[in-house]
Amino acid sequence: MTSTTEAKINVRPGTRVFRAPGRVNLIGEHTDYNEGFVMPVAIGLSTWVKAFGRDDRTVSIFSENFSEPAEFDLDDKNLHAQGHWSDYVKGVAVTLERAGYRLRGAQLQIRGEVPIGSGLSSSAALEVASAFALLTTSGISIDRVELAKLCQRAENEFVGMRCGIMDQFASSNGQVGNALLLDCRSLEYKPVPLLKTARLAVCNTMVKHSLATSEYNARRLECEKAVRYFAERLPNVRALRDVSDKELKSLGSDLPEVIYRRARHVITENQRVLAAGAALEQGDLSTFGHLMKSSHDSLRHDYEVSCKELDLMVEIAQQVRGVFGSRMTGGGFGGSTVNLVAAQNVDEFKEVVSRSYQNATGLSPEIYICNAAGGVEEIFDL
Repeated sequence: MTSTTEAKINVRPGTRVFRAPGRVNLIGEHTDYNEGFVMPVAIGLSTWVKAFGRDDRTVSIFSENFSEPAEFDLDDKNLHAQGHWSDYVKGVAVTLERAGYRLRGAQLQIRGEVPIGSGLSSSAALEVASAFALLTTSGISIDRVELAKLCQRAENEFVGMRCGIMDQFASSNGQVGNALLLDCRSLEYKPVPLLKTARLAVCNTMVKHSLATSEYNARRLECEKAVRYFAERLPNVRALRDVSDKELKSLGSDLPEVIYRRARHVITENQRVLAAGAALEQGDLSTFGHLMKSSHDSLRHDYEVSCKELDLMVEIAQQVRGVFGSRMTGGGFGGSTVNLVAAQNVDEFKEVVSRSYQNATGLSPEIYICNAAGGVEEIFDL
C-alpha cells in the first residue's frame, strides 16, 4: 500500500524510499520461539525510510515520530544498545556487518505508521525497513528469508528482546491478499487467501503495561524448562513443537503447575494454527472464529499474557453482530486484539466496540480495518 502522505513528500535527487509493513497475527501466539506454527498477515500500516547514500561509513538517522536525530559509525566496534529507539537501526546495521555485508554510510529519515506499543510489530517494521534500505543503498541484494533471520538476530542479540522470527518474517515476506501459514522451524510457508466476505479489524486498547518485555522473556525461559524436562524423557525433543498433547498429559505430571500450563498453551496453540489454516482454506469462518476464541482463552489462563483491557475488548467484540472470532494479538499485556468480522457489519462493529470500550475504561480505542499487504519494498511511484 503506497501511503498518500508519503506520495506528497518531495525527496531530493538520489534519495530512495522504502517501506516495510507491520503485522497482525491471526492465530499462533508465542509459538514462533518454540519452533511452532503461526499465521501472520502483513498490514497496510508501514514504516517508511527515505535513504540517501553517503561516501563515508556514518549512518545518520532522523525520526519524524520523535523529532529526534541519532548517528553512529559503522566502524565503531563498541556499539551497544542504549535503550533508545535508534537501537533497532543500529542493531540491524551491526548484525548485517557481522554477517559479512559491508555497508556504506547513509542518511535515513524514518516515519512510522505502525502505532508503537500496539502489538502490531512496529519494531520489526523499523528493523526490516532500515536493513533493506541500508543494503539496497549499498548495492547489496539479499534473500528475504535471510533478511528476516538477520533482523530477528539483531533484536535478540543487540536489543535484548528474545522474540521469535514471526514479526520480521511477515514484514519481509508478506503477500497482498494472503495470510502466511509459517512453520517457524523450517521457515517453509504457504499463502492462505483471506476471504472477501470478512474483514480484519484490529482494536488498539491504547494501553501497554510496563512488564511486557520482562514477562515475554520470562515466558521463553519457562518454555525452555519444559523442553529440558521432556527432552530427558522423549527422544528427538528439541522444542515444545515436538511434544504432543498426549505426551504432555501422560508425562507432564511432575512438571511444576505453571510450567505445565505454559507447555499446554504452546502445544494446543500449534494444533489450533493448523486447524485454522484448514478452516480458512475451506471458507469455514465459524470454525476459524471458534479457534480464535480458544486461543485467547489459552493465552489468558494458561500463558497469562492477557490483561483486563484485552479481555474486555474481546468480550465486547464477541457480542457484536457479524463477529466470527476475536482474540488478543502480539506479545500481550496490552496492545491490540484481532477480530474477524463479516464485511457488511464492519461499520457497526467499529461504532459498538469504540463506544462500549470507552464507556467502560475512559479510553478511546483506535480501530484499524486492515488489508493484507506485501512485504518490504522500494517505492518507485512517488
